[in-house]
Amino acid sequence: MKENKILFIFTVLLLIFSTTTLFSSPKCKAIYGTGNKKITIATGSPGELGLLKELVNNFSKNKNLSVCWVKAGSGKSLNLLKQKKVDIVMVHAPKAEKEAVKEGWAKKHTLIGANEFVIVGPINDPAGIADAKTAIEAYKKIEKNKSIFMSRGDNSGTNKRELQIWESANISPNGNWYKITHQFMMATLKKANQLKGYFMVDSSTWIVGKKKMNNLKLLFKGDPVLDNVYHALISNIFVGNSIPTQFITFLVSQKGQSIIINYGKNKYGEPLYKGANKADE
Repeated sequence: MKENKILFIFTVLLLIFSTTTLFSSPKCKAIYGTGNKKITIATGSPGELGLLKELVNNFSKNKNLSVCWVKAGSGKSLNLLKQKKVDIVMVHAPKAEKEAVKEGWAKKHTLIGANEFVIVGPINDPAGIADAKTAIEAYKKIEKNKSIFMSRGDNSGTNKRELQIWESANISPNGNWYKITHQFMMATLKKANQLKGYFMVDSSTWIVGKKKMNNLKLLFKGDPVLDNVYHALISNIFVGNSIPTQFITFLVSQKGQSIIINYGKNKYGEPLYKGANKADE
């Protein structure tokens, strides 16, 4: 009887934990505004680099709005949208985005801007990727030399693109030289600097962080496979002129695009993003 009672209590506790985990809201990395109307936006670098805050502050004027930013890579952001735990995502995982729309749980798929991936690495470039003609060739050189390469390994848009390039190079990266961080972009860039390793980072993060990366330099860029476009999507639960719908419209408005294409220019001497009309899908 005692064993059955213990088993019953354990089962109840497990059920409570599972239910709480299933229905719990994701943690806000930051909250912008104090209004009564609340929406949740999931994104990675645009939030980490401050662009989202700038956009929300301009959008939310006179709207009695409070916006929760959930810090998540593209894979996790889309999964949260599918579970209806966030209202909007700003992501860069084109294949997964199209599948989300096709499956019907996301809509208003809208191109909002772009940047590009670049490959940074040790100043002495032991793998010689500065001479590579393509990103695939650069990756092959890194693997052949067994130079340290940093991977986020988190199913983010960056990680998805990285794995696509390895696959195109017919390489399954593994070994002590291939370091998986399970961290976000800036944290992984800092780790690459610490270990003097190669890393495929988005150009926006590199612009913001490069002055502090004394062991790294930009070694390869310009391959079309490194183009990086951002889209916004909303949950299919929204209809009509909802706040999430209005936010998507704002992102591609003259005001929204002006914020995106000028963001960072004053502080870093160059903009961090290109607008939707300059993005190549």
